[in-house]
Amino acid sequence: MNKRFSILAAYLRERIVPVFLYVVEALIFMMIAALYGYEGVLANMTYALGLAAFCGGCYLVWDYIRYQGKHRELQRLLAAEERGEILPQTSSAIEQGYQQIVTTQESEKKALITRLDERQQNMADYYTMWTHQIKIPLSAMDLLLQNVSKVAGEEGEIQVVRQLREEVFKTGQYVDMALHYARMESISADLSFTRLDVGELVKGALKKYWILFSGAGLNLYLEECHAQVVTDGKWFSFVIEQVLFNALKYTKEGAISIYGADETGSHVKEGCRYLVIEDTGIGIEEGDLPRIFERGFTGYNGRMGNKSTGIGLYLCRQIMDRLGLSIHVESRRNEGTKVFLGIAQEEILTKM
Repeated sequence: MNKRFSILAAYLRERIVPVFLYVVEALIFMMIAALYGYEGVLANMTYALGLAAFCGGCYLVWDYIRYQGKHRELQRLLAAEERGEILPQTSSAIEQGYQQIVTTQESEKKALITRLDERQQNMADYYTMWTHQIKIPLSAMDLLLQNVSKVAGEEGEIQVVRQLREEVFKTGQYVDMALHYARMESISADLSFTRLDVGELVKGALKKYWILFSGAGLNLYLEECHAQVVTDGKWFSFVIEQVLFNALKYTKEGAISIYGADETGSHVKEGCRYLVIEDTGIGIEEGDLPRIFERGFTGYNGRMGNKSTGIGLYLCRQIMDRLGLSIHVESRRNEGTKVFLGIAQEEILTKM
């Protein structure tokens, strides 16, 4: 009963203005008729106004029944678990406008929920892969510690310590990769562009990776690259480190070369357009090259060696795009890989 009364009260509040205007107009007509002494006219006018009031009252009853039905329908939709149903039809342009706003917001909400669900699923998939990936160095450390008592002599102990440090370093790299992956969505707020020396960034990355280089038995050829780049040092260094990490992971013998190159890919020290990191590793299948920057794509090498999460190069592409720089890869199976990081100053200034 209280609910019906509240609906009726709401309806009367919404219709009070036209009812009030009708009463005011009726009083005005009757006052004018009385002032002029039109007794017959006053009686006829009273009859006409009464008839109009009756018709208006009938309309209000019919309109209230419609109002009440629409209110019940809206309450039903509000209580429903799924609100994808069509809203009640209306001939009012204002109500149609409100319905369009509600429909648009509902569509945007569903799209946002879909994106959030997809993002959460991607994060869950990545961390599932990351969990399996990080088990490799952890298992290696556990095995080394179990066998440390069997190692004879000081040289053997030094070897075990070096291998342990390598596995600890790899674990740290996987953790660092996970942190960068988690922060990718908010990278724009974290960027700080400054003019940096490319050679210094490369030397910093090599200094960090000396542990892996010392145990890999690979030659390192480093050519000076006299170039500067306007970029974020932390994120650009992460790209260099990730490329080095991949090169070390997939190169068992030979060398890793780092040099500057022009637009043709030829070695240059001045006017470098690209920083090139080249290895003599297992290379990449030709059919895999177009997809190596896709999230979660591991390719032939990742499937065969069970070493890849398919996230490293994806992160590199995403970061380079946000930095306004380019990255592309040239490779052939069993002939090594070249990764080109675009550092041309005019390209950077155009994209910033």
